[in-house]
Amino acid sequence: MKTSILTLLLAFVTTFSFSQENNSYKTSLTKLIHVSGSEAAYKGALNQMISMFKQQQSNVPKAFWDEFTAEVNKDAINQLVNLILPIYQKHLTEADLLGVIAFYETPAGKKFAEKTPLITQESMVAGQEWGKQVGQKVVDKLKDKGYLKD
Repeated sequence: MKTSILTLLLAFVTTFSFSQENNSYKTSLTKLIHVSGSEAAYKGALNQMISMFKQQQSNVPKAFWDEFTAEVNKDAINQLVNLILPIYQKHLTEADLLGVIAFYETPAGKKFAEKTPLITQESMVAGQEWGKQVGQKVVDKLKDKGYLKD
């Protein structure tokens, strides 16, 4: 009987401890998503997706979309965090998250978070240009070697 109670108590303490650790990690991950600017980006993508649905379903009243958008946005980040939590836990410790959060709370980190969407957008354009240049080099080289005809 003592062994059963001890086993049960140990299981409870382990579960409770893991739950607290998991909640702490989740809180840190949520904060990271917020301070890094990712939350705004995710919400922007979500609202863009809803806008696409609105265009495709133009017969649906505006009131439906307003209500739906509010409902989805209310818990969207929490749902996302629940989905990505195991991925982050697999690759980063909570100490790692806290270090990244500390960076994003510095002036340089705040500026980086603010400018990341613009940097990403402009980098995508630059990446497309780079891809065209590489593609042209491939075509030119294939022509030089006689594998392609004009």
